[in-house]
Amino acid sequence: MSPTNAVSEESEPARGQLRRLNLTMFLPMLVAAGALVVATDARSWWDILVLGAGVVAALVAFVRWAAGDVLRVALPCLVVAAAVWPFSVLVIDGSAAFFALSCVGAFVVPQLPRHRGAAAFALTAYIAVVGALRLPGAHDVSAVLIPYVLIPTGVTAALIGLRFPNKRFYDVVTELEEAREREAELAVIRERVRFAGDLHDIQGHTLHVVKLKTALARKLVDSDTERAKQELREIHALVSDTITQTKELAYAQRRLNLSAELENARNLFEAAGIRVRVDREADVDPAAGELLGQVLRETTTNILRHAQATRVRITLSESSITVVNDGAQQAPLPELRGLAALEQRLAADGGELTVRQDGGEFLTAAAFPHRR
Repeated sequence: MSPTNAVSEESEPARGQLRRLNLTMFLPMLVAAGALVVATDARSWWDILVLGAGVVAALVAFVRWAAGDVLRVALPCLVVAAAVWPFSVLVIDGSAAFFALSCVGAFVVPQLPRHRGAAAFALTAYIAVVGALRLPGAHDVSAVLIPYVLIPTGVTAALIGLRFPNKRFYDVVTELEEAREREAELAVIRERVRFAGDLHDIQGHTLHVVKLKTALARKLVDSDTERAKQELREIHALVSDTITQTKELAYAQRRLNLSAELENARNLFEAAGIRVRVDREADVDPAAGELLGQVLRETTTNILRHAQATRVRITLSESSITVVNDGAQQAPLPELRGLAALEQRLAADGGELTVRQDGGEFLTAAAFPHRR
């Protein structure tokens, strides 16, 4: 697979993944439960329409909760579900329609910015009071109290109560994501600082030497013209060499030490909370070490910026390096141009670059098969 076409998954927040999983798992169950409610209590097409409206309100609330914006539809869903419950109790003698209001409340109440406890109590009390309207004139109090008051109230209280720790769980996941993002950003900042340090090493000393030689040439221009010309030639050569080194640094072509790059990659991954395992099958050929170090540096940057990895495995042989991370997902990113440029450099030196996504893993491998 060519890195020109290779893509890595965009980091989807774990909170979004969990909600999408819940949507896939529980939506069919809610649809089935809603259909059962309608089939149990409806006596006519009009009943089906009213009870169906409550089921739709519950489904809308669930879907929007899965999308993370349930509060946007909270009021209309609550109003519809709250109207269906007294209709069921007082008009069609149904006791199962509390399902819609219980579901909507369970998805909405824990997401409220404040007064969540009061809202939970008010919703539960409303269901109990509406159900209790069946009690006056009832010949068998228990036959009304259990299906219309105790069961709806208990189920609603349980559903809302369970949703509060669930909400806290999602909050913790969000906090962990934010912490991980900050660590990754710090790792990238460290890489930029290191780049700035390399740039300073290249240009700082050169500029200082150029300054001294220029001052010397100015003093010698009248007294020793040949020496002044020599100093100017050395200045020209020094500046030309510095320009070349700066271009190599900008395009990640400066000579790299593979061992130093390996240690730097390990530090960056560990700082971002990613576990690292390094397997050395053999000592790396020095002739291949520079390009393999560039592949490792580019791959490290791509993992920190684009993947959602928790583990990275780096394998080194005499003439190859393989980096595997478990952060691959399904959403494509634009082409990884850094790896595309490295592929051309490796090919020019007889090497091969492989980028492959397999399930949840993303593999980057560089090898010089003819040097084995």
